[in-house]
Formats: sequence, structure tokens, C-alpha cells
Amino acid sequence: MTYYVIYRNDERVGGPAGLFVMDVGLGRAIIWDHRSRGWAFDPGLVVRFVNDYRNLDRYETVDRATAETVAEIVTSGASLPDEEAIRSMFTAGGGDSRQPSPSDQ
Repeated sequence: MTYYVIYRNDERVGGPAGLFVMDVGLGRAIIWDHRSRGWAFDPGLVVRFVNDYRNLDRYETVDRATAETVAEIVTSGASLPDEEAIRSMFTAGGGDSRQPSPSDQ
């Protein structure tokens, strides 16, 4: 799995703004959806963002430990799902793969 930290601008002012998790080989990805306050399956958005040359300075790949720390920041406290849960969301393939934040429960 590849973890991408997303920034609002190429100067990375203000810290991380988002997080993507992608299985590049399968073309599957989840993102933190700020509107629904949960993890959502959206490989199309991730691929468009990462493949757009204008965004090259707006993201970086990180290890899982860094992604876990960033997840708590961008989600206001929700943790990054474990790898089994992420794979489950990938397999759901766009079904109801949203994982609610703890405050939704």
C-alpha cells in the first residue's frame, strides 16, 4: 500500500490537508472525505490528483507510521483503518465502503 499526504498548496503551508491510501497495482484507493467525515473509496479522484503534473509539489508518499499520525490530524481524531479494513474497503469497490469516524458512532 502507498500512503500519500496531501497539502493545500505547493508551499505546504498550514500542514497536511488530506490523506490517500492506494494499492497502485490494483488501482484501488481510499481517501478521507471531509464532507462525510469518513473514509471513502475513490480511486478515480486519487489517480487524477496524483497523475496531474500541477499537483507534484502538493503530495508526498510516506510510510504507514507517518500516515497514522497524519490521519489523526486531517480527520480531527479518527484513526487510519488497519490494513485489513483498508483491503476490505478496496474489495467493496465503491459499495458502501465508508468507514465512519468514531464521533459518528
